[in-house]
Amino acid sequence: MKLTHIEALELLDNMCEVIEHEDNMSEIGNDFLIPAVFGATALGMFEFIDRVLQARPNLVWACNSMGRNLFQFAIESRQEKVYNLFYYKLSKRRRTAIGNIVDGDNNCALHVAGTLSPFARLDNISGAALKMQRELQWFKKVENIVVPLVKESLNKEHKMPREMFTKNHNQLAKEGERWMKETASSCTVVGALIITIMFAAAFTIPGGNNGQTGFPIFLHKKLFMAFIVSDAISLFSSTTSVLMFLGILTSRYAEDDFLKSLPTKMIIGLSTLFISIATMMVAFSSALFIMIHEQLWIVIPMIVVASVPVTLFIWMQFPLLVEMYISTYGRGIFDRKVKSRA
Repeated sequence: MKLTHIEALELLDNMCEVIEHEDNMSEIGNDFLIPAVFGATALGMFEFIDRVLQARPNLVWACNSMGRNLFQFAIESRQEKVYNLFYYKLSKRRRTAIGNIVDGDNNCALHVAGTLSPFARLDNISGAALKMQRELQWFKKVENIVVPLVKESLNKEHKMPREMFTKNHNQLAKEGERWMKETASSCTVVGALIITIMFAAAFTIPGGNNGQTGFPIFLHKKLFMAFIVSDAISLFSSTTSVLMFLGILTSRYAEDDFLKSLPTKMIIGLSTLFISIATMMVAFSSALFIMIHEQLWIVIPMIVVASVPVTLFIWMQFPLLVEMYISTYGRGIFDRKVKSRA
């Protein structure tokens, strides 16, 4: 695969040498080169675009049948690598100029960011809420490069960019709200059950209390302290998770809430729920070992089995938690400078 890639780059270099020194480019460009560049943009082939633009820099102003230039088409296709290539390759002045250009329907780059394009690659993103977040990130990023006047410009439908975004993402926002509420409802039930169990366990301690002093019989055992501490952590973390999920259920679900507020609550809720499940299993294992520590043939298998719920939770929910954290607080898809071959 790597050899094929190297050979393709060599072929690309040879092709670019030809078009770089070609005097009459109008026929070649209109028939072959421009459609190829737009096709490469739709597929995210930033190396191809980078090399072609080195040979013919003016192609950055080329337009497709809808009157959209390469920069606008990269936004429409949601190809962040191509977008980053243009962003770091062009000066701030040229970026602003290209972003302010309108297409055949009087749509500027911000209008294009407000559409839910069929080219948008949302299938590889988990959950409707994260898809909505990614669309908002695109809109906010493009909003930063256009002049303030463009934010209130009207297209042929007499709509401003934000109105276009709201109209085209209305269904996705509803799906995101439903996904958030369903996830929060399920997790709230689990969290409430853990709160009930851990609260009761704190007053029904293993071994019982000393009839004369009232203190726990195993008070001075290290495993008993492990039981108490893990029980307390499980109770507090599950309470925190339930409060976070209740915050999600009672949220107003405005568009901008999907950018930071809702993902943050979900991250905290899932994280604390994971901690509560893990520490609940620790409390159970500690209590089991205290009560029947002489029967290791029973204790050890039970402790191993107790790790199964934690493992299942990690397997099912941890990838979503990591993806949500990276999408909300990670480096981001727009802060990665594409390496040019120049």
